[in-house]
Amino acid sequence: MSVQDEKTTVTDGIILTDAAAAKVKALLDQEGRDDLALRVAVQPGGCSGLRYQLFFDERSLDGDVEKDFGGVKVVTDRMSAPYLGGATVDFVDTIEKQGFTIDNPNATGSCACGDSFS
Repeated sequence: MSVQDEKTTVTDGIILTDAAAAKVKALLDQEGRDDLALRVAVQPGGCSGLRYQLFFDERSLDGDVEKDFGGVKVVTDRMSAPYLGGATVDFVDTIEKQGFTIDNPNATGSCACGDSFS
C-alpha cells in the first residue's frame, strides 16, 4: 500500500487494524456464522454527547457504507459515517486492558471513562 492509498483510506471511512480484523474473524468463527458484519455506529448518549456502538449485524441498511478487511466486512450507517471517517478500530490485549479501541480524529473531546465523545 502506498502513502497515497493510506491517505485515501483515512478519508474514506473506518480503518480496521490487522489485530482488530483477526479478533473479529475469530469471534465470527466462534459463532459459526459467515453472514454477519461488524457494524460500527454512533448513537446519542454518554457524558460527552455521542457514544460508539460495535456489534455484529446481519442486516443491510439503505445507505450503509461497507468496507472489507481481509474477509471481515465492516458496515457503518449513513448517519454515523461522517462522525467515523478516518477512525481506526483496534484490538488491544495487554495486562492492563483488553478490548476494542477507537481512535477517532473527528472527536473534539471525550469523557473520562472513554466511552463517549463530542
